[in-house]
Amino acid sequence: MLQNEEEIGVVDTGSLTRRWITYAVGIYLLTFGVSLAIRAGIGISPQSSLTRTMTLVFPSMSQGTFNFILELLMLLLTYLVMPKAFKLRNFLSLIPALALASFLDLNLKLTQWIVLDAYAAKFTLLVLADATLAFGLFLMIRANLVLMPVDMFVNTVFQRTGWKWGNLKTSFDCTLLVISAAVGLICLGSPHFIREGTIINGILVGQYIRLYFILFHRFSPKPAQAPDPA
Repeated sequence: MLQNEEEIGVVDTGSLTRRWITYAVGIYLLTFGVSLAIRAGIGISPQSSLTRTMTLVFPSMSQGTFNFILELLMLLLTYLVMPKAFKLRNFLSLIPALALASFLDLNLKLTQWIVLDAYAAKFTLLVLADATLAFGLFLMIRANLVLMPVDMFVNTVFQRTGWKWGNLKTSFDCTLLVISAAVGLICLGSPHFIREGTIINGILVGQYIRLYFILFHRFSPKPAQAPDPA
């Protein structure tokens, strides 16, 4: 699950039970942040905008369902990119993907009462949403257990091509954004959920995660050093 040396420094190497709890809490907070961003109403992330747009095209299906379908598709693409490297254990990624889909639908129901009119309130909610979403991602990185199929696909392309992981992730997000806009234009007459908040989300989430890394390194207890031999 790790992408760079900075992430290695925050990994929990302790109890597996504790790491799974951390991972589950991370998934929940991530979906809660996504739900708050949707309620802010000024634009959401590329992945969320695509799955949210699909709920307008097919209203009988939930966003969590479409999110799980997207994860299934990413798992298939992962196999197609590097079939020889694909292992049966890769299917384990569907467990957290299913949890994420379930938590997302739950949090969308829990936050459906939030209706804001003032732009300042919407902006403030989006900033809070991105902070929550990013903290959920931080906890998932710290647990270092199972990659979601979406991230597994990006990692597989990275291994196959050797291109920079950050550039690949950006390209992937932009592709989802274009697909979301195209689906909205073709099926609904105009793109939906793609606004200034989409750009704000792309900037803030990364910066929040960097902040959590900094705070973790600053306030986490340092291991005791062995005394120098006399």
